[in-house]
Amino acid sequence: MASSSCGRMAEMDTGSDQRQNEEIEAMAAIYGEEWCVIDDCAKIFCIRISDDIDNPKWTLCLQVMLPNEYPGTAPPVYQLNAPWLKGQERADLSNSLEEIYIQNIGESILYLWVEKIRDVLIQKSQMTEPGPDVKKKTEEKDVQCANDILSACPPVKALDFGAATKMVETEESPPIDHGVPITDRRSTFQAHLAPVVCPEQVKTVLAKLYENKKIASATHNIYAYRIYCEDKQTFLQDCEDDGETAAGGRLLHLMEILNVRNVLVVVSRWYGGILLGPDRFKHINNCARNILVEKKYTNPPEESSKALGKNKKVRKDKKRSEH
Repeated sequence: MASSSCGRMAEMDTGSDQRQNEEIEAMAAIYGEEWCVIDDCAKIFCIRISDDIDNPKWTLCLQVMLPNEYPGTAPPVYQLNAPWLKGQERADLSNSLEEIYIQNIGESILYLWVEKIRDVLIQKSQMTEPGPDVKKKTEEKDVQCANDILSACPPVKALDFGAATKMVETEESPPIDHGVPITDRRSTFQAHLAPVVCPEQVKTVLAKLYENKKIASATHNIYAYRIYCEDKQTFLQDCEDDGETAAGGRLLHLMEILNVRNVLVVVSRWYGGILLGPDRFKHINNCARNILVEKKYTNPPEESSKALGKNKKVRKDKKRSEH
């Protein structure tokens, strides 16, 4: 009996650890140099949040420690650091963060916390009172962010491109946009994006992309998609690693945090002969985020918070049992 209980706890810890790692990678991709790893082993991180990135008037540092039970049954342990944040103002902001947690128990909430704080800073900057002296962003480059977080993602079977090719003949492919490539040590990463409202369109777009010889020759074509089903108020979503272990799950987690819907993102990687280590996951997420922002698929934070609270049901695509 005790052995069975220990096994269940170990399984829960593994699941929480994977979700934490995916959220950490997504946060690093979204916020770049603003996100800093203080202690990777203890899961302690800090993010510098400003009302305006280029010309900050109000700035605050949010430090978080992720307990083993987060996000399942416990919130992050957090600390708000700003010389001007005192008294009732600090209490109000803390209450807002705790309310977000209560509304989204069991969900990843760091993105919602950061954007809530940014909203507060923006509102504060629009008031008549002058802000404190804040160093320019270019003076903060001494803070380095680590991107050496690894996680495991169960392999996902690829869609059947043969069936998809036949479908192209009868159904026109949705428009496909291509992002700006990122090159690092001779490896190149490029994102491709298309609006989709059903799994058949996902197959059609993938087949269309594979008609391009350069994309077809990529070492990996990692993808993830999310489709919102209005009638059932659930998301149909799935991902594919294409040989790059855990990359599809990381990409899908980024899309979940950004609360994007009805979109397919494919990231092609052409391997250049030099191992990049964990940096490859950073480039995959950055490519995806850039094209999602460019094509205006990302939602305001308040909409993301409402969606996380209302639409927690997620259905995996049935394609695994079809092929």
